[in-house]
Amino acid sequence: MNLKGYNLHKKDYILSGFLAVLDDIAMLMDDTAVMAKVAAKKTAGVLGDDLAVGADQASQFKASRELPVIWAITKGSFLNKLIILPFAFLMSYFASFLIVPVLLLGGAYLSYEGMEKIIHVITRKHEEEGNEKSEEYKIKSAIKTDFILSIEIIMIALGTVVSASLFNQIIVVSLIAILATVGVYGIVALMVRLDDGGYHLIKNSEGKHTMIAFPMNLLGKFMVASLPKLIKLLSIVGTVAMLLVGGGMYVHNIAYIHHYEIYMPMILLELLLGIIVGTIIYYSLGLYKKIKTFI
Repeated sequence: MNLKGYNLHKKDYILSGFLAVLDDIAMLMDDTAVMAKVAAKKTAGVLGDDLAVGADQASQFKASRELPVIWAITKGSFLNKLIILPFAFLMSYFASFLIVPVLLLGGAYLSYEGMEKIIHVITRKHEEEGNEKSEEYKIKSAIKTDFILSIEIIMIALGTVVSASLFNQIIVVSLIAILATVGVYGIVALMVRLDDGGYHLIKNSEGKHTMIAFPMNLLGKFMVASLPKLIKLLSIVGTVAMLLVGGGMYVHNIAYIHHYEIYMPMILLELLLGIIVGTIIYYSLGLYKKIKTFI
C-alpha cells in the first residue's frame, strides 16, 4: 500500500473540506449582510424617530450633565435590548399571535407621551411640574420611551427575516439592535456638544489672521447660535415622532384602519391616530385620578 499517496490524498480531502466550510461560512455571512441591509432600510424610519426622541430627551438637562445623562440612557437602552431580544425570538417562535397586541400597547404609550407634552405646553402645566421632576426621573422616563421604540425596531427587523433560519434571525436582529443604540445615542451626544465645538473654533481663530481663521470663527459662532434652535426643533420633531410611531403601530397592524390610507396620506393617518389614541388615554387617566380621589 502506498502510504505516501494515501497521506497526500487525505491532506487534499481535509483541505478541500476546510475550504468548503469556509465557502459555506462566506455564503452565510453574505446572506446575513444582505438581510441586515434590508432590515436596516425597513427600520430606518423608526431609527430616525428614535433619534429625534433621544435628542429631545437629552436636551432637557443642564449642559454639564448632558453626556453623563446620555451615557446613563445608552446603558439603559442596551439593557432594554438584552431584555427584549430573547422574548422577541421566543414570542416569534412560540406565540406569534402576541406580537400585534404588544405593538399596540407600545403605540398607546408613545401616543400618550406625545400628547402629554403637547397638552402640557398648551395648558402651561409643564412650567408647574418641570422643577419637580428630578434628573433620575427624567432618565427613567427616557429609558421607558426607548424601551417602546426598541420593541418597534426589533419587531420590524424580525419581520424582515422571519423566513430565515433562527441563527440568521438572531445575528441580523441583534446587529440592528446594537447599531440602533450606538448610532442613535452617538449622534445625540455629538448634537448636544455642538456648542462646545463652536466655542473651540472661536477660541482657536480669534486674534489670528490666517486664511481659514475668519471662516472658522464664523462657523463656530453659527454652531453656538444654532444649538438652542436645533434643540427646540428636535423637541418638536421628537414629540411628532412619538405620535407618528404610536399611530403607525395601529395603522400597520389593524387592517381596518390601514384601509383609510386611500383617503389621506399615510403619514397624516399615522399622526391623526397618534393624536386620537394619546388624547383618549391622557384624559381617561385624568378622569381616573379624579374619581380615585373621591373614593
